[in-house]
Amino acid sequence: MNYVEIPNLPEGPVLLVVVDGRISGKIEQKFRELGVKLIKTHAYPGVYEAISYHPDIMIHHIGGDAIVYAPGTHPELLNLLSDSGFRLIQGSCVPGPSYPENIPYNAARVGNFAFHNLKYMDPVLKRELDRQGVELVHVNQGYAKCSISVISSNCIITADRGIARTAEAKGVEVLVIEQEEAIVLPGVSSGFIGGSTGLIDKNRWLITGSLERLKSADKIFSFLSQKGFEIVQASDEQVIDVGSVIPLLTK
Repeated sequence: MNYVEIPNLPEGPVLLVVVDGRISGKIEQKFRELGVKLIKTHAYPGVYEAISYHPDIMIHHIGGDAIVYAPGTHPELLNLLSDSGFRLIQGSCVPGPSYPENIPYNAARVGNFAFHNLKYMDPVLKRELDRQGVELVHVNQGYAKCSISVISSNCIITADRGIARTAEAKGVEVLVIEQEEAIVLPGVSSGFIGGSTGLIDKNRWLITGSLERLKSADKIFSFLSQKGFEIVQASDEQVIDVGSVIPLLTK
């Protein structure tokens, strides 16, 4: 087994991911069929229900064996990560009940960039990224990881026009899609494309439901197909925002 050295960008078939502990049986079964083991989250105390189980609210994989986590993260999640060989670094910010207090760890790592509303980034996470020489890029959208589906070190999909402009100015290729009201996030109006997707191999993009249910389905399919990506649909149901599919280990 190998660690995913560059966050979100596995170099081979993924063996372990972190996901929302509430995922459906259909999605869980799909991961089993793919040979992917799940680490499921527990609710983070005090954060509103819709995102309380989202991994991108409570942890941030900074690459290799290192993960920064929010104080108060459930001990079982931390134990499972530790047992899987990860070095855990406690952050200093406790996510609060609402935006923007709940976004300290929600940076989107895209190759050597980390997109985030830097006013609210956890200082420990910032320190660790600085140590790695990662370029911190400010965007107004605090839910940066939720909003960005990472395709490669210089390619993303997002519905956020502000993120798109900033990323393009950094030389990142961006597929801008429609705001997708069909992405389910129970308790709020809709979820995000980044929160409902993740790579499970270098060229395999997983979405947590049926891509055809999205307005931008044809655009996404064409874009990824041209780049040689296989699209894996985790169920035939509506796409659901699970706070990102975070790959950690590969074959």
